[in-house]
Amino acid sequence: MILVDVHAHMDFPHFSKDLKEVLGRAKNAGMAAIISQGVHHASNKKTLELGAKYPLIKSAMGLYPLNAPNVAVHKEDDDDFDRHSVSVAETLKYIKAHAAEITAIGEVGIDLAHSDDEQHQIQNFMEILRLSNAIKKPVIIHSRKAEKLILDILEDAKHERAVLHCFSGGKKLIKRAIEMKVPMTVTSNANRLQHFQMVAREVPLKQLLTETDAPYLSPVAGERNEPANVRIAVDVIAKEKALTSAEVARNIYMNYQRIF
Repeated sequence: MILVDVHAHMDFPHFSKDLKEVLGRAKNAGMAAIISQGVHHASNKKTLELGAKYPLIKSAMGLYPLNAPNVAVHKEDDDDFDRHSVSVAETLKYIKAHAAEITAIGEVGIDLAHSDDEQHQIQNFMEILRLSNAIKKPVIIHSRKAEKLILDILEDAKHERAVLHCFSGGKKLIKRAIEMKVPMTVTSNANRLQHFQMVAREVPLKQLLTETDAPYLSPVAGERNEPANVRIAVDVIAKEKALTSAEVARNIYMNYQRIF
């Protein structure tokens, strides 16, 4: 069985002591690709290094919306995000310079759960979409409490090269994303979250991908997640669509090849 994890953070310190072992378990599980997401300039550089060192890791470079230096975060949340002095323009310039070495632009998007600074987030996201068009790489999108806004922007921009990571919008927005033909992910904690079981059931298989968001979204509450657990997302999709896990994994891999 061939597995893919289209959204993980292998550069995070959670994996600093045992990355080789984690990747070994992923490979033994049948993993073909782990798209590791950069979240700011330093993270992008580290992710690029990991992609060059480990064939299993496919590098994505991006700018997590709450890490952008021009975005105001809620005062009580300000210490929770990595605020870097590298400007948005400099970060995007670096991504463009290394376009040939990356699989996607991510993690990017808009977060209105921890910030009311909609103006700067939209401005940054639009710049990222223009970069996506320029270098012909898909964007992997974070949309917490901004699901409708993200779909509005993608539709207005007629931007089709996008993946909705951990999309938490309701059925109406999921239906809209389906009609827009925007792929979305089923997560490795779908075994315990009814929302992602619903995503697995409602979204056509040709629009689905699988992810772990490792080290987050563990199938076991409180434990560190890792890419090998993406098999759980495959099993949930299989159950919801009355297919075998092998059939689902094969289709997810074909989707991965088509999109990336």
